[in-house]
Amino acid sequence: MNAAAELLPAGAAFDAIAGNFDARFGDWQSVEAQRRAVRRALVDLFPEGSRLLEMGGGTGIDAAWLKAHGREVLLTDASPAMVAEAARKLGPNSAEVMAIEQLDRLAERGECFDGAFSNFAGINCVSDLAPMGPSLARLVRPGGHVVLVVFGCCCPGEMITEAVRGRFRNVLRRAGKGDVPATLAGRGFNVRYHRRAAIVAAMAPEFHYAGRTAIGLFVPPSAAEPWISRHPRLLAGLEAADRVAARRFAPFGDHILYRFKRRRDGDTA
Repeated sequence: MNAAAELLPAGAAFDAIAGNFDARFGDWQSVEAQRRAVRRALVDLFPEGSRLLEMGGGTGIDAAWLKAHGREVLLTDASPAMVAEAARKLGPNSAEVMAIEQLDRLAERGECFDGAFSNFAGINCVSDLAPMGPSLARLVRPGGHVVLVVFGCCCPGEMITEAVRGRFRNVLRRAGKGDVPATLAGRGFNVRYHRRAAIVAAMAPEFHYAGRTAIGLFVPPSAAEPWISRHPRLLAGLEAADRVAARRFAPFGDHILYRFKRRRDGDTA
């Protein structure tokens, strides 16, 4: 079966916006501030020379940054158009069309990585996380790390922003359990706001849960754009506050960064 025939709804939706994705979001400074926080965690966990798997990597912005800083990245994404954009940044053999639900294909051909990551809610497009942990256990070496950045389920910043803008239907949208309908460019797909227990359970027992950090605690979500980008001093102050409080108040981030470590033989914790 070819890739087009297997295209999942989320992949089709992101296909529709791939061509202008970077231009649409590239100038949003709230996104850049959140991206900097994620990158600090990635370089702390993955030293230079690491070979990494990125899941749901989109147009390759993070992969290109990591490559420029001495890491090797294989980017995967469910959207062929997103992967084409990423390949232009990363070069040949660095990006593949593959949904998170299809990661076993990499294991079947003997791929091995020092670590893996998914940024900005890639796994929120996956309803059933159960296969993810076993797939990653086949791909990430013992002792390697996995970073998963997902939507927070209780984001006061988004609640306030949406209420101020009169979009009251969106105020509690992250409280929903199960699949929540979403659309991009008129194409429908489902989003699921995964709780910590579900994420940790999906990664057990092969991975040890190593903690979580808020990404965008005081830094507002993209719903505050373009207003917040016009106030760089305010944003810088909010970003500094995030660095102080992000771990203590992790559940209240726009996104939450989860850290896992692949267990070695004989590990009990």
